[in-house]
Amino acid sequence: MPPDPEATVPFGAVTPPTLPLPGLGGLRDLPALDHRIADCRACPRLVEWREAVAREKRAAFADRTYWGRPVPGFGPADAALLVVGLAPAAHGGNRTGRMFTGDRSGDVLYQALYDVGLASQPTSVAVGDGLELYGVRVTAPVHCAPPANRPTPGERDMCRPWLVRELRLLRPTVRAVVVLGAFGWQAALPALAEAGWTVPRPRPVFAHGARVCLRDGEGGDDLTVLGCFHVSQRNTFTGRLTPAMLRRVLGEAAEAAGLATDTDGPGGGP
Repeated sequence: MPPDPEATVPFGAVTPPTLPLPGLGGLRDLPALDHRIADCRACPRLVEWREAVAREKRAAFADRTYWGRPVPGFGPADAALLVVGLAPAAHGGNRTGRMFTGDRSGDVLYQALYDVGLASQPTSVAVGDGLELYGVRVTAPVHCAPPANRPTPGERDMCRPWLVRELRLLRPTVRAVVVLGAFGWQAALPALAEAGWTVPRPRPVFAHGARVCLRDGEGGDDLTVLGCFHVSQRNTFTGRLTPAMLRRVLGEAAEAAGLATDTDGPGGGP
C-alpha cells in the first residue's frame, strides 16, 4: 500500500518566494508560468526519478510516451476555485502531463467534479480528451512525481515559489481553495501567506471538512480554505473518503467561490 498522503512532513526553513527560482515575478500569466514549470530541473532526485520512470514505464503503458517532466496546473486562468493536491503520480500525471490524469485518484476527483457540475465529463485519461473544468483549477505543491509518493521537506520548499506565483496570478478571481490531504495543507498555508492572505496563528490544523477564512492582507476579497481527505486509493478503497464526502466538500467550496453547481443531476455544467 502506498504511503499515507494524510501524513505530515516537518517543515524546514521557508524558501523566499524569489529563490532559488528567480524571475517568477516577471511571469504575468498562467500559460507562461505553466511553461516555466514544465522546464524546471531544480531538484536532482526528482529529475532522476521522473525521467527513470518515463524510460522504464509500467507494463500496461509500455507503448505510451511518458511526459516525464514537471506537471503544471490544469484549468482556466480565471478560476474561482483552486484544488490543491500533493504531487503527480509516477504513472498518472508523470505519464500524461496533466494533473490527476491517468490514475485512479484522478478518476475519483474528476467524477466528483462532474457530479457537482464543475467538469464537462467524468473521466480524465489524457491531454486532448476533451475535458474542461468550469471555474476550477487543479494544482499541487510539488510538480514532479516523487519516489514512493513522498517529497522531502527540501523538495517541497524548493517547489513552493511556483505555487506562490500561481496563487498570485489567481488572486483577481480565486475565492475558495480545497486542499487534499495533510501534506497539501501543510504546504498550501505557507504559500497562501506568501501570496498575501493572512493565515491565523496558531496555524489551523488539517481535518476533513475543516474550514478557514483567510483575510486578504492587500485589501482584496477573503479566501475560504477547506480541507478534504486526499483522493488516494488508500482513502477511497477503505471508505475513509467516499464519493458523497468529496462531493459535499466540493459543493461547499463551489458555493463559497460563487460557482453554480448542478442540482438536477451530474455533469450539468455552469
